[in-house]
Amino acid sequence: MKYTDTHAHIYSKKYDDDRSDVIRVSAENGVEKIYMPNIDVESIDAMLEAELKYPGVCIPMMGLHPCDVKKDFEKQLYVMEEWIENREFAAIGETGLDLYWDKTFFEQQKEALRIQITWAKKKKWPIVLHCRESMDETIAIIKEEKTDDLKGIFHCFSGTIEQAKQIIELGFLLGIGGVSTYKNGGLDQILPELGLEHVVLETDGPYLAPVPYRGKRNSPEYIPIIAERIGVLAESSLEKVSEITQRNTKKIFNHFNL
Repeated sequence: MKYTDTHAHIYSKKYDDDRSDVIRVSAENGVEKIYMPNIDVESIDAMLEAELKYPGVCIPMMGLHPCDVKKDFEKQLYVMEEWIENREFAAIGETGLDLYWDKTFFEQQKEALRIQITWAKKKKWPIVLHCRESMDETIAIIKEEKTDDLKGIFHCFSGTIEQAKQIIELGFLLGIGGVSTYKNGGLDQILPELGLEHVVLETDGPYLAPVPYRGKRNSPEYIPIIAERIGVLAESSLEKVSEITQRNTKKIFNHFNL
């Protein structure tokens, strides 16, 4: 079985001691590619170093994470815009909205998101959206900004069936990860109804590890655990989960498939 982790911070310092081992074990488990979401200007060098060291496996995106939107967000976006004008990235991301931690810069988060949506439409790249405690607000902005050129992934989806249907109607995919294995994750109510046609696999490593590793460092090597759980919930074989999610992944990142 072949898989892709569409969202993992494999460049994070949390992998500095064993990154090569993690990537090797992930490959042994069938994980062919790891898409890396950027978070801020400071993370760019480490992300691109991982791309250089593991070409064709570690694939970079470019974006400003909503939790890193502060007073200087326009300066950060200026640097990122220079990068996207000078080379290809798999997506704009991760960007979006976050009302979980600090609501101080929520207006700036919305402005930063709209700017990055503009980039995505201009480049015809997908956009990868973080929407913790802000699903409705993120959906609303995507609805306002929607054009034929705007597509992407609602990363770490854990919303309602109604929200999932709105996202699918907008032409976006649902990124499903370790939360699918949690007892109260809520995805057991959604995946049986939706099936696999709008799903991609992700870990969000090093965060949100699946059961039985919950509370520990997450890793792309756990993608098969997530795939197996999704298969159970969607009443599909592991082969089908692999086949359909791989197809969805290749389609959404079609400009950057190596």
